[in-house]
Amino acid sequence: MKRAMKTTTVLAVLAAVICTILYRATENGVMLSLAITAGTISYHFVMRYAVAGIFNHVMHNQADLSRKWYQQKVWEKKLYETLHVKRWKSKMPTYEPSYFDLRLHTPEEIAGAMCQAEVSHEVIVIFSFLPLLTVPVFGAFWVFLITSVLAALMDLSFAIMQRYNRPRILKLCRAGK
Repeated sequence: MKRAMKTTTVLAVLAAVICTILYRATENGVMLSLAITAGTISYHFVMRYAVAGIFNHVMHNQADLSRKWYQQKVWEKKLYETLHVKRWKSKMPTYEPSYFDLRLHTPEEIAGAMCQAEVSHEVIVIFSFLPLLTVPVFGAFWVFLITSVLAALMDLSFAIMQRYNRPRILKLCRAGK
């Protein structure tokens, strides 16, 4: 997963640069569309790396598990059942599986990594809508809105997965004490 994301990021940035140069040289509308598309993809990938990097630098996979934000709300269990999280969570990719491996980390360390991942994905959900600020320059409101919504839903699913799994790892934390 890590390699695929890095490769996609590099290729998207290169494509954005090349298509922008070609558009400036030719003023070809297709090149402009390709430059905007590659630029938007680049933004979403680079932004994810930036947000994750900042949270990793600040949190170091540690969190105060007693904070209210990390506590599962009463209504969440019903939501997760409605969304059938149990069915699809195991099919989701993990950027760094070792962070969540009980053979390598204590339940408390894994819970901290889960909290960091959750908050990172929640911030990314918000930042997924920043490309809408470019609509006055480029137009194509619906294209930017649809891509932003899809990107936000993807990251929201990762945040939901972290919140769904956290009570189980917290149970392991309590069992170890």
